[in-house]
Amino acid sequence: MRTWFICTLKYAKENEQGLLKAVSEKYLIDAVSFTEAEATVYEVLGNYIRGDFQVTAVTKSNIVDVFIYEDSDYWWQCKITYFIVDGDSGREKKVTQFMLVSANDVKEAYDRINESLSNMLVTFRLTEIKESPIQACL
Repeated sequence: MRTWFICTLKYAKENEQGLLKAVSEKYLIDAVSFTEAEATVYEVLGNYIRGDFQVTAVTKSNIVDVFIYEDSDYWWQCKITYFIVDGDSGREKKVTQFMLVSANDVKEAYDRINESLSNMLVTFRLTEIKESPIQACL
């Protein structure tokens, strides 16, 4: 199972008028440790960001899966719930998972997450879709 980290960066970004503005952006990183996540940010984004930037936070994410579609720049966080039977007690247990999908709007995110999870063996409910502050997955 993959481990996802959210890295927050602060840097000066040029706006449409050519002025530099301080921005804070979040990136989702697939890494095995906090150190690797931070190193990946410096390695990959160091080539794209002009000037200095600072990684201000690295946090472990509750995202369990990411579905990447190349035709979209927006990320949507989807909350999925389903029930499983506990092997020890025999009781039903509610499982909640968060997934990320790239799409241009909410409807497309809904369609894509349903398509991506169509081979799930249990019946699931898509209980929430919200736009994510994630800029990209690295």
